[in-house]
Amino acid sequence: MLDLTPHIHAGDGVWWGQGGAEPEPLVNALLDQADTIGPVRAFSGLTWNERLSGNLPENLTVLSYGGLGRLRGLSKHGQLQVVPCHYSALPRMFARGRLPCDVGLLQVSPPDAEGMVSLGIGVEYVADALPHTRTLIAEINHRMPRTTGTRRLPLSAFAATVETDRPLREAPSHPPDEVERAVARHVAGLVEDGDTLQTGVGSLPNAVLDALSGHADLGVHTGMISDGVLALIEKGVVTGARKEIDPGLVVTGAALGSASMYDRLHEFPVVFRSAGYTHDPGVLSRLRSLVSVNSAIEVDLLGQVGAELRRGVHIGAVGGQVDFSRAASLTGARSIIALRSESGGESTIKPTLEGVVTTGRVDVDAVVTEHGVAMLTGCTVAERARRLIEVAAPRYREGLANGLMEQKVAR
Repeated sequence: MLDLTPHIHAGDGVWWGQGGAEPEPLVNALLDQADTIGPVRAFSGLTWNERLSGNLPENLTVLSYGGLGRLRGLSKHGQLQVVPCHYSALPRMFARGRLPCDVGLLQVSPPDAEGMVSLGIGVEYVADALPHTRTLIAEINHRMPRTTGTRRLPLSAFAATVETDRPLREAPSHPPDEVERAVARHVAGLVEDGDTLQTGVGSLPNAVLDALSGHADLGVHTGMISDGVLALIEKGVVTGARKEIDPGLVVTGAALGSASMYDRLHEFPVVFRSAGYTHDPGVLSRLRSLVSVNSAIEVDLLGQVGAELRRGVHIGAVGGQVDFSRAASLTGARSIIALRSESGGESTIKPTLEGVVTTGRVDVDAVVTEHGVAMLTGCTVAERARRLIEVAAPRYREGLANGLMEQKVAR
């Protein structure tokens, strides 16, 4: 195990990459040595590392932009400090020292013939934090694919390295069920040939990608890609031929998927860019064909979206939802929120949000459930509520309508 004490000191701020790009041997070394090092603040994104789900060392404080993956366990136990922010704000927050950035822990590809490594499948905020970080420590994983789209780094950039040959973490997945497939069919009906897509990852986004197999000349500009994007490239559906910028290329910040996907990335026209590019409002405003498809925990009868909290526990994040929803609604084609009508025995369409507002009602063009599409653009407040009730699960519609009437009486 690498001794981190020469490089990380009491009071330092540390960040590391997320998802399959998380340098787990380095993170685990920090967990083991934190009590020896002294108080450390650390910034993490999505993690599947079981050791980050609870029982943190006393000297380690973990911050994140949300409660993604195992971090929801930290949130449940009161050990996660969430920094609510748009994903597009992360580059500036690192630049201004608002996030921990004394030491960066990275997982990188093996060096090429020129002795340079790439950031592999996790470029995103890592690339934005690099210029503002005092000390870099790398896990050189021989299974991390070399990717293109952002600058490579010489081995001399790192104060210390460890070499591994371990499989990259694969995204947890299960096949979409019939409800998700029904939602996906409705979403696909809102996408036109030639549109540029932003989607998330998971079974519902995968179902949406599957439902688009009959479309043509789609483009992709998104924060993360999954296996479903590569499948659409192979089918000739995603060509990027009509994209206003980066034509012919799939632009992303990260890949979250299967081992097969990671191994085959080099076969596809996928470029990895920093969050300062993928989520930048100026860049997104040039994509006039942009369609954003995002998920949610709940939507209220005003069309406000909650995607962060459930019963007081952070299980999601603002992430890039608002960045893409706003751009798609204002300067792009359309902004879509897709979700099941029921979850955990409750309606996901609610009179008022139980959590916080993630995406404002003015940034949502359509809300889609398995029961249909509620088009909201241009609708009055009352008409929005009626349309949302129509796509709620049938057994909740009467209660939602009655609650709406009570609210009117109360006013």
